Amino acid sequence: MPQLYIGIMSGTSLDGIDLVLADFTSKPNLLSRCLLPFPASLQRELRSLAEPGDNEVERIGPVEYQLTECYAAGVKQLLQHANYQPELISAVGCHGQTIRHRPSQAQPFTMQLGNMHLLAALTGIRVIADFRRKDMAYGGQGAPLVPAFHQAFFARAGQNRAVVNIGGIANISLLHANGSITGYDTGPGNCLMDDWVSLHRQQPYDKDGVFSAEGKLLPRLLQQLLSDPFFQQRGPKSTGREYFHLPWLQQQLTGQEAPADVQRTLCRFTALSIANELQLPNLSEVFVCGGGVHHPVLMADLQQLLTPAKVKSSSSEGLDPDWVEAMAFAWLAQAFDQQRPGNVPAVTGARKACVLGIEYRP
Repeated sequence: MPQLYIGIMSGTSLDGIDLVLADFTSKPNLLSRCLLPFPASLQRELRSLAEPGDNEVERIGPVEYQLTECYAAGVKQLLQHANYQPELISAVGCHGQTIRHRPSQAQPFTMQLGNMHLLAALTGIRVIADFRRKDMAYGGQGAPLVPAFHQAFFARAGQNRAVVNIGGIANISLLHANGSITGYDTGPGNCLMDDWVSLHRQQPYDKDGVFSAEGKLLPRLLQQLLSDPFFQQRGPKSTGREYFHLPWLQQQLTGQEAPADVQRTLCRFTALSIANELQLPNLSEVFVCGGGVHHPVLMADLQQLLTPAKVKSSSSEGLDPDWVEAMAFAWLAQAFDQQRPGNVPAVTGARKACVLGIEYRP
C-alpha cells in the first residue's frame, strides 16, 4: 500500500500555508505542493494575535475557524492538482498556526490555532496534529521538531553536516559524523527583515535582497541586537514572533538610522546568529531551506561566515527548500501512525523520546 500523507505548515513568517503531498513508501518523495496565501484580513489578525492584546479569546474563535477553512481549501486544491482522491490519503499532518510559544516559563505552554475536528470533517481525511505539547509535557521546548526529519533525510555516516531552516524564526540541525543530532532555534530568520521592509517599502518581504543590498552595516546596532539574553543561552532553546517582533527592534534604534542600513544590519544579524551556532570542527556542508534561501545577501553572508564549509540549498540533496517543513509534518503524521518517536530529546530537552500528535477522525 502506498504511504501517502499530506503535510500542512503555516509558520511564523505568516506568508501563507504550505501544503505537500508526499509518498513515504520508500524514500520521501514529494508528489505535489501548493502555497495558499493568507487573505489579507486573516494575516493581519494572526499577526496581531501573535502579540499580547485585548479580548484575545473572542478574537481567536472566528480566526481559528477561518484559518481551518483555508487549510481545507488548500487540501482540496492540492488533491485536485495531483489528481488524487481523499480516500487514498493516509492522513494529514497539520502543524497549526503558532500564536504563542512560552517554553521557558515556570508553567510552560505553546498554542497553535486550528480546529482539527473541523479540518477532518471538511476534508474527509484523518488529521494528526498537536505535535508540540507532548514534548513539553516531558520537559522539552516543544521545538524545533523538524530535526528528526532532517536526520532521516540529510544525515550521512562519517560526515559533520548541518541543516538550517530560515523561516520567520531560524533553526538548525547539527548532524554529527557519529550519528548523533543536536539542534535548536537560533533566533530571528526572516521575521524582522519582513517587518522592516513592510514598514518602509510596503512589501511583504525583501525580494531578492534588494533592500538589504542598498544599505551598509551598522556595527553598533549589530552588537546591540546580538547582546539580547536569548543569544547567551545554550540549547535546547526555542523562540518565536512573540519575542522577536517589530517593537523589540524599534526599542534598539535611535531613530536616526537610514532604513536600508537597518535592513542590511538585520540581514547580517540573522546570518551571524546562525553562524555563531555552527562553529563545528570539520563541518563539511550546510544545507539551507525555508524562505531565507532566496535572499542572496543572506546566503552570501552565511557562506562568508561559515567558510570552508559549503553553504548550499537543500535542493542539492533533491529536496525543494520551500517545502521541507511541510514535508516534515507529513513525515511526523506517518511517524504517529507507525508509533515512532517524533522528537529528539537532545534537541528539545525532553526527558524521553515520544510519539507526537493526536488523531482526529472525520
